[in-house]
Amino acid sequence: MGMSKENNFDVIIVGGGLSGLSLSCLLGRHNMRVACIDQLDPKQAPKDLRTTAISYGSKKILDRVPEIWPQLKTACPIEDIQIFDGSSPMLLQFLSEEAGGQSFGWIVDNHELKCALMACMKTMKAVKHFAPNSVKGYEIEADKASVHLETGEILSAQLIIGADGRGSLTRKDMSKEQGFETRGWDYHQRAVICNVRHENPHNNVAVEHFYPAGPFAVLPLADDENGVHRSSVVFTEHGPKRKSLMNLTDEEFEIALAERFPEWYGDIKMITKRAAFPLNLIHASEYIAPRRALVADAAHGIHPIAGQGLNLGFRDLGAIDEILQQAYEQGADLGAQDLLQRYQRARRFDNMSMIAVTDGLVRLFSNNIPPVRIARKIGLKAVSKFPPAKRFFMRQAMGDR
Repeated sequence: MGMSKENNFDVIIVGGGLSGLSLSCLLGRHNMRVACIDQLDPKQAPKDLRTTAISYGSKKILDRVPEIWPQLKTACPIEDIQIFDGSSPMLLQFLSEEAGGQSFGWIVDNHELKCALMACMKTMKAVKHFAPNSVKGYEIEADKASVHLETGEILSAQLIIGADGRGSLTRKDMSKEQGFETRGWDYHQRAVICNVRHENPHNNVAVEHFYPAGPFAVLPLADDENGVHRSSVVFTEHGPKRKSLMNLTDEEFEIALAERFPEWYGDIKMITKRAAFPLNLIHASEYIAPRRALVADAAHGIHPIAGQGLNLGFRDLGAIDEILQQAYEQGADLGAQDLLQRYQRARRFDNMSMIAVTDGLVRLFSNNIPPVRIARKIGLKAVSKFPPAKRFFMRQAMGDR
């Protein structure tokens, strides 16, 4: 099949999830010719029930494309973060007025964000969405890179960006060719998620309870059109699948929820189905190979204990967007090795730091050994009484560098 003009791009993005679509919009606004390859059919894809905490820092990156955020009608600000160790009294509280009145972040419905990104991408003439479609193979040459699609089409570009998630085929292909490793481990935990309605307003509070089996988080959602108060729940569990919360009846699961919910929410009722996701950690020792780069979960996947997974990915998108914009405006080669190395240098330390912090938090909080439990309480209380430490943690929560 001949290489037609239509199949020649500046950048090919493999993956049509939140990261791939966001990056397509970010690069598309510079009029770069972008191909986004998406396995899912946008018309038939099942609705993603999950919600995502978009930090203050991630919103600043998304706001580079001003048309996206106004479409997120149900984005709910987080003004207050309350941290508990098990069922003990509150140990640590972050208030937005301590952060200059700025929200720490927003809880966003994944489906609504995806629809907003899709709508934005459709307005960009230089961006082409190949969906449903997937990559059969890659061909890397000195001056260009090509992907062979399931449909038989061949697309070429100066650079291929893998935004294809934790199971990234782009990463596997790069690692086989370059011989680098992807390290990681399983936490033997699952996140069981659902949305609930509750009697009393949440007052824009996000609650995180640390239990030996893993964190239990309640995240504020916007009231529905009838004024019903709603929150999203992340219930982390440990142990064999046969003992999973997924095996409980709805009534039994609601009883388990009620036992962990702070009383001030009043009566609670589940309003969506439950879904479960295994929790693990992965980190590619290299994010780059000739004419290819990895972003977000394709490069690193972390535990959701601090709600930073997608936000860490957004910092990758922000960095690669700036580097490519500068190169594009100068007419430089977007797949040049020195550019890719600049991207890797810009992101490696931050990613490795967040991996170390989240992994340390999982190990610190997911156990019930008395000396560790006592040290944990002393540590959290110390943070709450020491303003510089508190400001540092608030800045981390906001994802603002």
